[in-house]
Amino acid sequence: MTTHTTRMLILGSGPAGLSAAIYGARAGMKPILVQGIQPGGQLTTTTDVENYPGFRNVIQGPWLMEEMAAQAEHVGTTLVYDTIVEVDLSQRPFRLVGDGGDVYLGDVLIVATGAQAKWLGLDSEEAMKGKGVSACATCDGFFYRGKKVAVIGGGNTAVEEALYLTNHSDDVTLIHRRDSLRAEKILQDRLFANPKIRVVWNKEVRNFYGAGKPEALTTLELADTKTGQISSLAADGAFVAIGHHPATELFRGHLKLDDDGYIEVEKGSTKTSVAGVFACGDVMDKIYRQAITAAGTGCMAALDAERFLAEADFEKLAEAAE
Repeated sequence: MTTHTTRMLILGSGPAGLSAAIYGARAGMKPILVQGIQPGGQLTTTTDVENYPGFRNVIQGPWLMEEMAAQAEHVGTTLVYDTIVEVDLSQRPFRLVGDGGDVYLGDVLIVATGAQAKWLGLDSEEAMKGKGVSACATCDGFFYRGKKVAVIGGGNTAVEEALYLTNHSDDVTLIHRRDSLRAEKILQDRLFANPKIRVVWNKEVRNFYGAGKPEALTTLELADTKTGQISSLAADGAFVAIGHHPATELFRGHLKLDDDGYIEVEKGSTKTSVAGVFACGDVMDKIYRQAITAAGTGCMAALDAERFLAEADFEKLAEAAE
């Protein structure tokens, strides 16, 4: 077992955590970043990325995260392959323990553990991810300009995704397993008023089918939730929009979470309910959930943490001078 000590400890290695690390390292914090169970975050499961600024051509998600990690290391971040299983935020330095027993001590802590999209759990869904099946219309809708697309779900996210997709497609189908939506009424009104969207009620997706070389989505197999009758729907793209799981279980009881499990932060900052702990990226953002916004809040978290440390150092000097 080893004890690792740093001024700035960061959990999570997606765009938020790595951006925080880059800013923290450049400020002389010598951050330690614990990468967690999915180094690189959600972008490592994304193929084509066309909306991250700075690249005129389509880039690959895993490559982008490799470059971010290399940049963070280059400016002075220590990347550690470990998974945190225990936290103690009752006093500073904060104490975290990895699954192998290593102890991590940080004067400040930046939580960037992210969130995971909820999936249907179908084998065919897994096989067709990146081949027509996605969990982010804002990320991937552009690739389906003028094509047939489907959205699966009935809450705010699903309705918002369907409405967004009408910017690219004149043929959007919302598939819901019940006979009424859970989304807010104002969103439902916009949905039903949009001539580009039709709703298929009481249906659930049983399979995704593709064809061609390279393989691409062509058809969704649907089952009626009342009669069990099987039908099919032609679609070039399908967007699963049934919610997200923020990776906050480790902090339940330690940090204030909202009703959906996201870490609550002070408005206009990344400060959490515990002084010296900051949150950034999808772990605190359930609205935008983009790589660029995650990176932006990672920058904010590093700057907030740096200011916190500067104030703490000043107070120590003042106390010593008295």
